Amino acid sequence: MKPKTKPKLLLHTCCAPCSAYVVQLLQEQFAVHSYFYDPNIHPKKEYEKRLGEMRRWCKDIKLPLTEAPYEIHKWFALTRGHEKDPERGDRCKICYRMRLEHAVMYAKQHKYQWFTTVLTISPHKDADAINAIGNELANKHDIKFFEANFKKKDGFKKSVELSKKYNFYRQNWCGCIWSRNTHLLGRRVSK
Repeated sequence: MKPKTKPKLLLHTCCAPCSAYVVQLLQEQFAVHSYFYDPNIHPKKEYEKRLGEMRRWCKDIKLPLTEAPYEIHKWFALTRGHEKDPERGDRCKICYRMRLEHAVMYAKQHKYQWFTTVLTISPHKDADAINAIGNELANKHDIKFFEANFKKKDGFKKSVELSKKYNFYRQNWCGCIWSRNTHLLGRRVSK
């Protein structure tokens, strides 16, 4: 009897630390392909550092990786006027939508049956908003969205443990310049 082929899933990824546990979990059910589309990450040096870690890790575990273009100017245009929004606010929702929309278009074009994102692993991200956007885009583009809150059941803790195991560079903020400024400001205030 021929082994059953796993359905293809496109996984939007933002960095190796957030991806490790999610990939491990999803590979039980799916043929996973990593899709790195993160025009929110700024400055470019930070973007390249995170992408470099994804490349290294994907090569090590033989996970296919597609690198989408770095469209920082498009991201700044979409989020203009939302620079002071709090984490999980409207700026984040615009950012989630931008990245998931790009991922779903790629998934549809390349005949994936499913798509999802690692973003819900972060305790700083709004999993309900991410899943709502993912489901909306899935309906619009006639593709399945794998709805999850990957931080549950110690998912975030497991991602931190895997980051140590793989010796990943691990950042303290989501990636956008406004989130970084808030993070740095918070550190200065707490000292």
